[in-house]
Amino acid sequence: MEDRRRMDYRVQRQILDEGEVDELAHKDNSHSPFSERVKKSVRCSGPRLKKALFSTVPILSWLPRYPFKEYAVGDLISGISVGIMQLPQGMAYALLASVPPIFGLYSSFYPVLIYFIFGTSKHISLGTYAVMSVMIGGVTERLAPDSDFMTWDNVTNATLIDTVARDAERVRVAAAVTFMSGIFQILLGVVQFGFVVTYLSEPLVRGYTTAAAIHVIVSQLKYSFGISPDRYSGPLSLIYTVIEICYLLPKTNIGTLVVTLVAILGLFLAKELNAYLSKKIPVPIPTELIAIIIATIVSWQVDLSGKYGIDVVGEIPSGLQPPVFPDVKLFAPVIGDAFALSVVGYGIAISLGRIFALKYGYKVDSNQELVALGLSNSIGGIFQCFAISCSMSRSLVQESSGGKTQVAGALSAVVILFITLWIGTLFEDLPKAVLAAIIHVNLQGMLKQFMDIFSLWKSSKIDMMIWIATFILTLLLNPDLGLAASIAFSMLTVIFRTQLPKYSILGRLEDTDIYKPLDGYSKVMELPGILIFRSSATLYFANAEMYQEALGKKSGIDITKILSAKKKLEAKRIRHEKKVAKKAKKEQKINGEQHDNEEPEDIAVIHVDPEPNPSLPQAIILDLSPVNFLDTVGVKTIRNIRRDYGEIGIEVVLAACQPGVVDNLEAGGFFNEKVTKSCLFSTIHDAVLYSSSLDFGKVDGLLGLG
Repeated sequence: MEDRRRMDYRVQRQILDEGEVDELAHKDNSHSPFSERVKKSVRCSGPRLKKALFSTVPILSWLPRYPFKEYAVGDLISGISVGIMQLPQGMAYALLASVPPIFGLYSSFYPVLIYFIFGTSKHISLGTYAVMSVMIGGVTERLAPDSDFMTWDNVTNATLIDTVARDAERVRVAAAVTFMSGIFQILLGVVQFGFVVTYLSEPLVRGYTTAAAIHVIVSQLKYSFGISPDRYSGPLSLIYTVIEICYLLPKTNIGTLVVTLVAILGLFLAKELNAYLSKKIPVPIPTELIAIIIATIVSWQVDLSGKYGIDVVGEIPSGLQPPVFPDVKLFAPVIGDAFALSVVGYGIAISLGRIFALKYGYKVDSNQELVALGLSNSIGGIFQCFAISCSMSRSLVQESSGGKTQVAGALSAVVILFITLWIGTLFEDLPKAVLAAIIHVNLQGMLKQFMDIFSLWKSSKIDMMIWIATFILTLLLNPDLGLAASIAFSMLTVIFRTQLPKYSILGRLEDTDIYKPLDGYSKVMELPGILIFRSSATLYFANAEMYQEALGKKSGIDITKILSAKKKLEAKRIRHEKKVAKKAKKEQKINGEQHDNEEPEDIAVIHVDPEPNPSLPQAIILDLSPVNFLDTVGVKTIRNIRRDYGEIGIEVVLAACQPGVVDNLEAGGFFNEKVTKSCLFSTIHDAVLYSSSLDFGKVDGLLGLG
């Protein structure tokens, strides 16, 4: 490293403007016709067809080469471990979606098999996910509220809820919104729109999931306390629900509360034990499975439902449901929710997938992931599943227990199939409070994300603002509207940052061709007669006016005042000449010496000093290296700067333009017969040497730089 610092170099060449660089580098200005590009894109060949097939159905490329001896045991153990986790989580998250628990198991089966065929991530565990489930629950309870299924019981003279009809309608709503979200994901994947996830920054995602965790906790309080609050929807519904729950707390079912507290305490201690033993045992203890088995046995033996009125899961049908196409009439009411689900589900899955891909050195295709998730959701919707994504906890178990490929995911689906066909009915006496407790304990990781605020305060206050704003907006507006509002706020911060960039005057580090801001480096010297101006943001309509104002402020040149004074002086000169000419003409008439077509002699004329003001720089260099595009307003701004400063004798040149910016200048009509590419330079140093050559006394000290 020390040797590299001591190395020096010397380059001797001519000063090159952008036009000369294009000529030397043989810039290719040819553009293929649109029809030719279309023909090339649809042209088919054997290798291209094979590549397209393997990229569309990735299992064809990796499964035939699956190293059975090396991977089989690890994938088997991992698949069984994840399958055991899918059972309690699937049933618990079905409660979040406001559908019967068996549909959580369906959602842990069909979509996982589809992703096994079409997915590109080797380690993520697809299935039910708390945030997605609570979003589904918001839709199902909004479109199929309890009030629509009230019936009058003549025997008890009380209003009852037809839970069978209600649950059937909610399943239809969940299937419709899931199918639509899958269609959105497929369409986005086909049009190569995978980059949409870039608008979901990490602070936004973490703030969003933290707020969604609060929604999840509140939605499960009714099962934890054994109460039946009214369903609220729309903005501030969370606040209304919390107020309603507080009002109903005196009616808490004590038996349900005791079951909840015991289950939460037991699960929490078991998870701590798991964390302690994580380095000593290869597979974590299936605490959630043990919890639901014990709770089911106790509930069955003690008859918790009959004696204490504790709500239990109820009838669980064995076997699989036949495919049913979702109700088309439900598509319109859920289209907004479906798009939000598609974006959130994809954002979470691709973020986690990229973490594992970076760790193990393989690539995750963002567009193919969209298609894989879309197929999982759309086909899952036909089989009455609800929208899925990947779970951090299950993915970590899948990886840590030896999972190497999505074969582990397929094996976990086989475990769920076995449970659904033969074992599911055994959990009919499981208290719903235990499932709610599982959800509460699983969300502790998301709630720890509150600590992000302190770390973001130190690293980036704008990212901290995004986190807090996302959290508050999602909390108040619900997950669907909250997501849209959070993305809008995040975009506003980007616009805000481009509108308030840092403007700098650059100087040269002595005996180098390196240029740095004067206000940040003590050894950087300003070049006499040359002003180098840089903005840290791109130049477009939102900050074009501020760019001009900052240039005037940094340079100390009030261009408007100078041009105004020049125009006044010019107007004064013209008026004086006219006055003198009129007076001379009058005298000629009196003396009878009128001569046509002759200029009057001895007329006093006011001349503007042709010498430039020595206090002004002889050249201004606009460093455009941070600029990645110019719109028409940006091009006009640069044109006006060059014209205005040129009128007072200051040469304005552009340096370090990216190729796209040069194309924008050409398209915007910047160049003409008088303005050519000779005012553009590839480097700041070329521009400095050119500007110094305007005064040959100053260039000698610059040309010999190494």
